[in-house]
Parts: sequence; C-alpha cells; structure tokens
Amino acid sequence: MSVQTAVVLAAGEGTRLRPLTRNRPKPMLPAANRPILEHVLDALVDAGMQRLVLVVGYRRERVQEHVGPSYRGVPVEYVVQHKQLGSGHALLQARDAVDDALIVVNGDRIIEASAVESVVDAFDTDGVQSAVAVLERPDASRYGAVTLHDRDIADIVEKPDSDEYRLINGGIYAFGPAIFEAVDETPRAAGELGLTDTIATLADEARVRGVRIGGLWVDATYPWDLLEVSAEILARGRVNQPQRREGVWIDNDASVHDDATLRGPVVVGPDCEVGPGAVIGPEVALGRNVTVGPNATVERTVLDVDTRIEAGSTLQDTVLGQDVHLGVATTIPGGPSEVRVNQQVFENQRLGAVLGDRVRVRGDASFAPGTLVGPNVTVGTGTHVSGTIAEGAEVVR
Repeated sequence: MSVQTAVVLAAGEGTRLRPLTRNRPKPMLPAANRPILEHVLDALVDAGMQRLVLVVGYRRERVQEHVGPSYRGVPVEYVVQHKQLGSGHALLQARDAVDDALIVVNGDRIIEASAVESVVDAFDTDGVQSAVAVLERPDASRYGAVTLHDRDIADIVEKPDSDEYRLINGGIYAFGPAIFEAVDETPRAAGELGLTDTIATLADEARVRGVRIGGLWVDATYPWDLLEVSAEILARGRVNQPQRREGVWIDNDASVHDDATLRGPVVVGPDCEVGPGAVIGPEVALGRNVTVGPNATVERTVLDVDTRIEAGSTLQDTVLGQDVHLGVATTIPGGPSEVRVNQQVFENQRLGAVLGDRVRVRGDASFAPGTLVGPNVTVGTGTHVSGTIAEGAEVVR
C-alpha cells in the first residue's frame, strides 16, 4: 500500500454544537460512550495506517491528553492550527510533518476502515493523482455536493443551495505531497482556505478519482445529531465493552443491579452503577463513571462521563455533558421540539434537552423539549426550564 500516513483534521470548535463544545472540541464529543475521534482513529489503524498526524487547535489539550503519543501502537504527532481559517489552512499546518503520500480525514466524522482502504486503492491506480470518497445522501445541502464524469470528479460544490445533488463529498482524501503546494496556491474565500476549493481546481487540471463508499458514515452538526450518531454506533455494535446478550454491552467494572432492566441496544461503560428498578434503553449510552439511581428511566439518551442521575428521574432524547448531576425526580420528556441554535430555529427535532458540563439540578425539576442549558448552570428545586439557558446562570423558577 502506497499510503501509510494519515492527517486528521481535529482543530475545529463546532459552534453549532454548543453548549457541548464550550469546554472541548467537536471530535471529543461522545459517539455512544467513546469520543468521536477514537472511532476515526480506529478506522485509520484498521485500514493499515502506520503514522497519524493530528491537526489540533481549539481546546487542543483535550485531544492531546486523551490520545497521547500513540494510539493502538501507532505513533501520533501533533501540529497546531492556531486560528481556524478553513480545512485547507488546517491541512497546511501538517506540511513540515509529511513528505510522502497521505490520507486526509476529518476528526469529527465516523467512517469505516473499508472506506479508507477503497480510497487508497483508487489512489494506487495508474493515472490517478488524487482520490476523494463520495457517497449518496438525500441531504446534500448539508455537505459538499459532487458530480462525477465517468469515475472522476467533475465538480464539487460546498453546501449547495439546490436539492438536485445526490452525491456528497465523503471527507476521505488521498493525495501526493504536492497537495500542500496546491492548497497554498488556492485563493482564499472570505478569509478562509477551503480544501474543497483546492480539489475543485485539481479536478479541472488532472484526474481526481471519485470513490463510491458505503457502510457507516455519520457526523454531528447539531446537538440532536449526537443521538443519531450514538444509535448508529450501537446498531452496529461498535463498542469496546463485553456483550452480555443481544444488543447489551456492559463493562466488567460496571455494577448493574439485578432488579434493573436494560433494553438493548444499550452500552454501560466502566465504573458505572445502575440502581434497582432502573430502566435503561433502548438506544442509551452510559459513559465512564455514570450513576443511574433507583427507579430512574432513561431512553434514547447519551450520558457522558462522571454524570449522576438520581432516583425516580425520567430522561428521553437527552444529551448530557460531563459531570452533570440531576436531582431526584428530574423529568426531561422527549421531542419533537423546536430548537434554536444561534439565530436559527429548527422545527420538529427529536430532542428532549441538552445540558452542558457541570450542570446541577436540585430535584423535582422539569425541562421542556428542545431546551439547551449551558455549562455550570444551577437549576433550583421544582423549576421548569425551557429555551436556551446561558452559561453559569441560576434558574430558580
């Protein structure tokens, strides 16, 4: 195989995923009960990559401390994008670290090892100077749309305003080392340097092979997307915990009471505790050191590390950040709901609530569907919460 180095673009913040990205970059958000980035790195290692170069930026210490100097025995090198000025600009930061052919992937999009292998195989074909993964999606307007002429890229359009496209850019690329010069020569648009602009130019000048891929391909653009990401991971059993029965994975260091009910698919991470009478699942992921108290009900929910749910609480369609504490009889009903992200309103989203890191709820509180709560918020006893709650606020009624 000609390509053994992978560059992972993991510098972005993910502002549309606030409040969850207030304290960590998007690649470190949970996909089931592991960070998205781990799934990406698994695909690269399984595809035979011998060296990983991670481009980090926003909250980069969270990535570096978690991944460390190697991943599954493969050495990891870090380069820094100090200002987030586009995907092409991010790739340029790896210029001094790479002197041979390379794979480039996004650190916030979960992919299959087989997709990486397919792109590498196409790149190894005579006459192909670059290769780009493409796949069919009904929502091409959320991504970069692609048109093919025979098997080569004819055009690539970033976030088109038309529904006529069916193929999108899959975000897996194979390039020769000349890509850095090509990116450097690409005109900037609105102060940013987009990798897709470079690819569009290359497609006009040389053969850029479009490689159709399938299988697992998911990412999270908005907070409710994390529920779909988790569901996809669980449906495919992409978890590290031992399987106890069909669709139920429980870590050896977890404690699940005999009177608790687990309805798969569900994963229970290390050092978790599930109390008597609790009902967990379907489509629930418990991260490390999560406690679910007696008679609590949790459905279609992601609970990140160090979170505690007290007795009698009910959670549906919910995403909780790290170190969240929900008091007794907290109620978060599921969607559909209307959710405001920045200045845009999204209707009919299946979302109960999203709570940022270190939120404290003192019990008997309820949340309207679609509620977004920032980090370090305190919610008083018996309070009803709705809308968007700013970081550090105290909600008393």
